[in-house]
Formats: sequence, structure tokens, C-alpha cells
Amino acid sequence: MNAAPHPLTLHEDRLFPSDPTQRAIARRLYAQVASLPIVSPHGHTDPSWWADDAPFANATELLLVPDHYLFRMLYSQGIGLDALGIPRADGSRAEVDPRAAWRLFARNFHLFRGTPSSMWLNHVFHEVFGLRLRLDDGSADLYYDTIADALQTAAFRPRALFERFNIEVIATTESPLDPLAHHQAIRDSGWGGRVITAYRPDPVVDPEHEQFPSALQRFGELTGENVHDWDGYLRAHRQRRAFFAAMGATSTDHGHPSCTTADLPPAQARALFAKIVAGQFTPAEAELFRGQVLTEMAAMSLDDGLVMQIHPGCFRNHNRGLFERYGRDKGADIPLVTEYVHALKPLLDRFGNEPTFRLILFTLDESTYARELAPLAGHWPCLFLGPAWWFHDAPEGMWRFREQTLGTAGFYNTIGFNDDTRAFLSIPARHDVARRIDCAVLAKLVSEHRIDEDEASEVATDLAYRLPKEAYRL
Repeated sequence: MNAAPHPLTLHEDRLFPSDPTQRAIARRLYAQVASLPIVSPHGHTDPSWWADDAPFANATELLLVPDHYLFRMLYSQGIGLDALGIPRADGSRAEVDPRAAWRLFARNFHLFRGTPSSMWLNHVFHEVFGLRLRLDDGSADLYYDTIADALQTAAFRPRALFERFNIEVIATTESPLDPLAHHQAIRDSGWGGRVITAYRPDPVVDPEHEQFPSALQRFGELTGENVHDWDGYLRAHRQRRAFFAAMGATSTDHGHPSCTTADLPPAQARALFAKIVAGQFTPAEAELFRGQVLTEMAAMSLDDGLVMQIHPGCFRNHNRGLFERYGRDKGADIPLVTEYVHALKPLLDRFGNEPTFRLILFTLDESTYARELAPLAGHWPCLFLGPAWWFHDAPEGMWRFREQTLGTAGFYNTIGFNDDTRAFLSIPARHDVARRIDCAVLAKLVSEHRIDEDEASEVATDLAYRLPKEAYRL
């Protein structure tokens, strides 16, 4: 006997405090920010969506395949990536019916109870597709068919959704080797949506990246520089950064294992680079090189004005077998202990007091919020704190971020929110969660008479809209 279907509802007070006084304040604050335009200054969506404006294929390709939050949980419960239709490292896939993959996902959707993934997806199901039954084994086909039918209509094309979601600007992230053809196509199309890029040089910065030798070769071919010479290598970065800026970039992004920086004398930097390009380096020398390049990137930011972001502290591809079969970004990345005070000092000694330099720091190590990051941002004028990120962008993580950084950094040494996602349809959900949590935090401060409600209203608007625009020079 089949169980009765369960309704899918979104409570209007979700994520607000249970205390009636605070909840009422949170409601009033949220009403002022709920419909503000979305500023998405850092993420990993695919610019080809808006360049081509082609219909999305189906629910599996749209919602499951791009989202490593989802298949890492499923994999942890013994569900193989082949069964979900996830592409392999060589570009091939198992022959899996996307409907069968969706049914498998739906059958296991209970695994996500209480996680941010279920919150984001239920928002998408309810608000974007108008579904009113909970996703499970019994409703899997209803979901698949409803989404498939919607995706064939003009209202669900990528550009139409961009406009429906009230996105003012979205930044994608590209390698220096990317010709940015999709961004050029968006420009040439005459469409008014603002989609910009960001400079992410990891493949030509990390000597331990599996693509480093071939990426470096391509880097030289693109720029016409001798990138096996230190000075030529730096000129190549400057050239590509200028190209990215001409295509709308306002920021760079650096995904390093640590936040180590270095400021070597030129002769030592050249000698280190010679070891790197010869492939004759130790892990410590690879780390030193990455640190030196961060300082060089800061120097370039003084010249071209690009805001610098560092996303450190992740052991990438922890599951070697999975990496060899499926490649990067398949849910096997694990947070690391990360140190900032000593690691950043070489860069800050050189550029920390420069009035035009801007550095946004992120962490996957929450123990650093109160001890290191908030005091650093509360002193250095160039430093700003990015929001709770990746493993910590759940409501609880957002609360911890505010609680541990507010006393030393305040609100205004943070940059509001960015969604940092590949999952396009989750963007409104993620921003809504951030706005609700910030309103809940502010409501607590108002109820404790630490700030007045008019001040809280101004902060809520700043966090949702003004601060990300200012932080990223948008």
C-alpha cells in the first residue's frame, strides 16, 4: 500500500527566531530586503547558458549533474556516480536514462533532510516549478515530467530565468586559458543581462595541479610570452588579466591549499621558478611558489584594480580513485586547518596599507573566525571577510560567522553574501537564506537593545545589496 503523498510547503517564517518578539522584528526587516536585486559577484555557473540561451535538457542535467553537494551525499551512502549520470574524467558517461537517475535521486532525497541542499532544492521546486508535493519515490515521475515540460517553454530559457530571478549581475569564473568566447557572444547578442568573468589562474599557478605543464605551455601560446622565464611569466599574467578586465572582470580568485604568501627577492624568485618549470621541486617549494604568485597578483591588482579573492584551506580530490575516474569537483574535497596571521604577513607588509588594494578572504576553518580573520579584517584597511562558504553556508554556519566576527570586524568589514555555486536555479534560494539569517541576527540585536531597528534595517539592505557591489567594484 502506497503512503499518502506529503505536501511541499515553504513556511513564511522559515529560519526566523522562535521568540515572538525577535520573529516579528525579523519579519519587518526581511520585508524590506526580500525583493532586492540579486548581486552574485562570485560563482561557477556556465556562461554558455546565457550565450546560447538554449533550453535546459531535463531535471537530471539541470539540477543533479552540476551539483557536487548532491552527489557527494549520495556517494557517501554507496550510490555510484555512474548511476547518476555523472560524466567521467575522459568525457564519457555510463549509459543511464536520465529519468532513471532522477528516480534514484528522488528515492534517496530523505538523505538531505535538515541540510541546506534540501532547503535550496525545495525552494526551487516550490517557487520556480510550482510543485506542491514533496519529492520522493512516488512523486519522482511527476517532478521529472513537470520540470521537463516547463523547460521546453520560453519562460524557462536561461535568459528568461536570469530576468525572473531579478539578477542584476552574475560573475562566472574562468581559467586564463579560456578565450571567453561565451562572454563575447553575450555581449554581441545585445541582451541586457550582465554576466561578467573572474580571473582564476590556478592551473598555471599550482605546480602540483595535474594540468600545470600543459596549461603553462598553452599560457605561452595564448600570450606570445616566454612563460618559462619568470619575467615573461609575469607579463603573461598581466596580459590575460587585462583581457579579462576588458571583458568585464572586476576580480581575481585564487583557490590555494593554504593562505601562504611570500615576498622573495627577484633573484630568489627566478631561481625558484626555474625549479618549478623544470619539474624539479619539493612540496615545500611548490607551496612557496604559490605564495610568491599571490604576492605578485596583489602587485598586479594595484595596477589594474581587480579585487583579489583567496579561497584557501581545502584538500582537493581526497578520494584518489574517484579523482582518477571522474576528475575534479566530484564532492571529494575536505576542509583543512588554515592559518592566516603569519601566512598573510609577507603580502600585507608590502601592500596592506595601499589604499586602492582590496583583498577578500574566505575560510573553511571556522576556528579562525574570532582568533584570526575578524581581528585581521578589523585592522587592515585592505581586508574584507567573505561570507560563510561551501561546507559552512548552512544557516548554522551563517549564524556562527556573524557571532564570531561581529565583535571585532563588525558588519562593514564583511562583503555581504555571494552564492559561489554551479547550480543556477539555487541562486535565489541561497540569497533568500542569507537574507533571512542576517535579518534573524539583526532582530536579536534589536531585541537586546544593542542597535535600533532603523539601524538594523539599513544594515540588512547593505548586506543584501550594497556591500557586495562595493566590495567587488560593481
